[in-house]
Amino acid sequence: MVFRKLPGVSASGMGLRLSQKFVFLLFLSGLVTLCFGALFFLPDSVRLKRIFLSKNENPAVTVGSESDARELSKKVPGDQEHQRASLKGAEANGKLKVSRKPSVTHGARTVERSVRTQDDWTPARAHEPAAREERVTSPAHHGQQNSGFNYETFKKCLLKAPLGTERGKPSDPQTLQRREKVKEMMKFAWDNYKSYAWGKNELRPLTKNGHIGNMFGGLRGASIVDSLDTLYIMGLMDEYEEAKEWVQNLDLNSNGEASVFEVNIRYVGGLLSAFYLTGAEIFKQKVVELGEKLLPAFNTPTGIPRGVINLGSSGTSWSWGWASAGSSILAEFGTLHLEFLHLSELSGNPTFTEKVSNIRKLLNKIEKPHGLYPNFLSPVSGNWVQHHVSIGGLGDSFYEYLIKSYLMSDKTDEEAKKMYYSAMEAIETNLVQKSPGGLTYVAEWRGGILDHKMGHLACFSGGMIGIGADDGPQEKKQHYLDLAAEITHTCHESYSRTATKLGPEAFRFDAGAEATATRLSDRYYILRPEVIESYMYMWRLTHDPKYREWGWEAVEALEKHCRVDAGFSGIRDVYASTVSHDNMQQSFFLSETLKYLYLLFSDDDLLPFEDWVFNTEAHPLPVIRKSCQLEHNTRQTSLE
Repeated sequence: MVFRKLPGVSASGMGLRLSQKFVFLLFLSGLVTLCFGALFFLPDSVRLKRIFLSKNENPAVTVGSESDARELSKKVPGDQEHQRASLKGAEANGKLKVSRKPSVTHGARTVERSVRTQDDWTPARAHEPAAREERVTSPAHHGQQNSGFNYETFKKCLLKAPLGTERGKPSDPQTLQRREKVKEMMKFAWDNYKSYAWGKNELRPLTKNGHIGNMFGGLRGASIVDSLDTLYIMGLMDEYEEAKEWVQNLDLNSNGEASVFEVNIRYVGGLLSAFYLTGAEIFKQKVVELGEKLLPAFNTPTGIPRGVINLGSSGTSWSWGWASAGSSILAEFGTLHLEFLHLSELSGNPTFTEKVSNIRKLLNKIEKPHGLYPNFLSPVSGNWVQHHVSIGGLGDSFYEYLIKSYLMSDKTDEEAKKMYYSAMEAIETNLVQKSPGGLTYVAEWRGGILDHKMGHLACFSGGMIGIGADDGPQEKKQHYLDLAAEITHTCHESYSRTATKLGPEAFRFDAGAEATATRLSDRYYILRPEVIESYMYMWRLTHDPKYREWGWEAVEALEKHCRVDAGFSGIRDVYASTVSHDNMQQSFFLSETLKYLYLLFSDDDLLPFEDWVFNTEAHPLPVIRKSCQLEHNTRQTSLE
């Protein structure tokens, strides 16, 4: 073919044009390569990635970069539950899409409003201990991570109906009357919260206004989320629906300083239990979204989470300013396991389980003084910061979550079991004491020196030791039951020795004191549940009528000294015959104190222990029976 020379264009000009074409094609090729590579590296390319990844290949999940630690300038204000001693969002249909970065945006809020009745529950047959097998899951699609969780399958795995045959209604008229009184107290507390503090975190009943505080980093409605399961369990369905309606608009984006621990036990725990009890998808959507916001707190050299986090897009975390040498608190990082396992169950994201399992690995690796777990640990070095040991504030719920993790795993979590009973042996050897008056108590340990005091928070341990009695060494079963009863008795004595018949914040066993607060700063009572919690557990374990009598004494004392015109308030001095109120109706009063009293006066088939474990805020979480889930999912897969 003969090329005709174009007018005005030389041969050299034609060569230049060919060179330009080559450069242009090279540039275009590079651009295409760059764009294709972005599919695999940009954070929002999950949908496109799935086109190219096989079904068995999962992209790595990352949480975010290491944040610079910051310290608060003073001790966190307010009163923390166990430290008080000093996705991109969910889709409307409920299937979850997990964000690969800490920033989270809201998803659709459309939910099903149906409330399931007892007729929906079909108890499963008894199962052998679950085999360690993986769950059968459906392939993910449309960019969503499919958890494989099916609510109908979950219900079939329960051995009994959650609310019993008649919501645990006792046959004894006196017990029923007492239970109805507790229900009336809950309605009174709720109605006043609704009237004067709706949407705020807690009610100030004397001044009739709301309290926000700064424990929750800008989150609102702590009393609403904490009350969801209590309202549902008590059959206060109108109130439950009000609470559920409010949760649909719960804003999880905030830039305040939130306690990882408090957000987890109250909000995460409350939303989880509400979902498992009712099946309402809105609770599942919200809880997974919130759970993801907590993950950046684990971005430390050791994986031990810091105590404070910004729930906004930054995900910055830091240690409490008052915590020794920027340390993390045992009761805080040790009280995440139950909730995080369920977050993985619902979301299909194993990151939650991996984070809390890593905590266990580190604790098993480091040396424990005399087998004890000190309260302060550096999230940077992984070493203990102080040798202060307590089963009260700063340490308490770490031990609780060990035995409860074992029970919640359908008794397959052997690591938790071993850690719990080893800790119990060390506690008995070093901390358990007998007073001259014959009272058994658990002292605190400060580098080898005993401090002969016991906090109100430590009074949960009667119930904890009781529920752990069955699964320890057989020869120690009765010993543990006896120890649980003795500690519960001591805590009851701390109540009965006051003018109000309500217990102080801490009581001592030195200088002639016996279960009595000797310091003015320890004389207050803020509607705490721990003593009543142990009454409830000991009643279920022994059916000794004294525990119900002790619980009724507490009801009468609460009515006489803490009930005011617009709710319930803590008091400043339990030894004063004329009380002074602190003007605070704590959210845990609705979540824990009243719930434990209601369960104490109910039959055992209301939230039976075979199926349910309570988190440290009294939110019931179901036992995870992997063998049952596998069986039902396999059957469903074969039918399809």
